Amino acid sequence: MLESYFPVLVFILVGLGFGVVPILLGRIVAPFRPDSEKLSPYECGFEAFEDARMKFDVRYYLIAILFILFDLEIAFLFPWATVFQDFIAAGEHAWFVFGSVMVFLAVLVIGYIVEWKNGALDWE
Repeated sequence: MLESYFPVLVFILVGLGFGVVPILLGRIVAPFRPDSEKLSPYECGFEAFEDARMKFDVRYYLIAILFILFDLEIAFLFPWATVFQDFIAAGEHAWFVFGSVMVFLAVLVIGYIVEWKNGALDWE
């Protein structure tokens, strides 16, 4: 049973390697010569001209949260789409699996319609 998880372990180790090895190589190879120009804060190439604690519009955060919500929908649909053909071929609970995903999508579509009607997606 555990040998079926070995490819997942290899995938995680390779992913960590791709993330950690360049950071370590940069730390080892790159020279470390900080000066006041390198350590100064900047925004998009410009000097910071306002207080960093200024308030943002709540709609910005609302749009970001809605994007994450609907982006996660895809993360649930891809695994379902890859194994649904196997459920149909085996004849096991294919209608139950299909119905459960349709209920999931219906809840998301209803939420999307409510957000649209309430103006959460309008940017002024």
